[in-house]
Amino acid sequence: MNEHNSAHTQEILPVKPVFDMELMLGLLQETRLGGQVMENLADAWERWLPHLHVMKLDTGKIRYLLVWLDEDVETEVDETWGKSATEGFRLNALAQTMCMCAVHQAEPEVEEAGCAPAPKPTEALRHALAAEGVPYQEDGPTLSRRYAVLTHFPFRGACDICFLQPDCPKANGSRDSSFHTVELGLPPLPDGETSDGGHAR
Repeated sequence: MNEHNSAHTQEILPVKPVFDMELMLGLLQETRLGGQVMENLADAWERWLPHLHVMKLDTGKIRYLLVWLDEDVETEVDETWGKSATEGFRLNALAQTMCMCAVHQAEPEVEEAGCAPAPKPTEALRHALAAEGVPYQEDGPTLSRRYAVLTHFPFRGACDICFLQPDCPKANGSRDSSFHTVELGLPPLPDGETSDGGHAR
C-alpha cells in the first residue's frame, strides 16, 4: 500500500478481468457477433489491459474501489468512431465491459446486485481522486475519465446507498435492465460535440 499524503492511501489490486461475452452482447443489444468482429474485439481487449487501473482508496474513514481506463483508450474509441460508427460503438461497449468485468472481479457482490452504487463526493474523496489523476468533473459525481467506475469497497449495499438514487430510474422502480447507475462511455455527439459534463454523449 502506498501513501501519497496523510489524507489517503491507495493499493493497486491485481485484477486481470476475463471477457464477459454476455455482458458485452447486452450492452450492444446483439445476440451474436461474427468471427472477425470477435477477433478484433479480443485484440483490443489484450491491447487495453495495460491501460486498465484497479485501485483501492482509503480516505481514513471510508474505502473505495476505483477502476478506470487511460485516455489512450478514449482516443482510440473516438478515432475509430470517426471512421466507422458501428466499430466505434463496439469499442465503446468493449471499454464499458472491461471496466465492469474488473469491478465484478474485485467486488463480486456488485455483479450479484446489478449495481455499482456511486458514493457521496466528500472532500477527502475529492482530494484522493485528484491525487491519483482521476478527479471529479467540477462538482461531481462524474469522473474525469470516460471509462471509470467508483464505488464503495467492500460492498455496502446497492441502490439504497447510492448518491445518484434520486435521479436513478432503477432505484425509482424502472424495469429498464439496460440502465446502469454508473453510465460509462456514452457515444460521441455528432460533429465531435461534447456534453456539459465533458463526457461524449
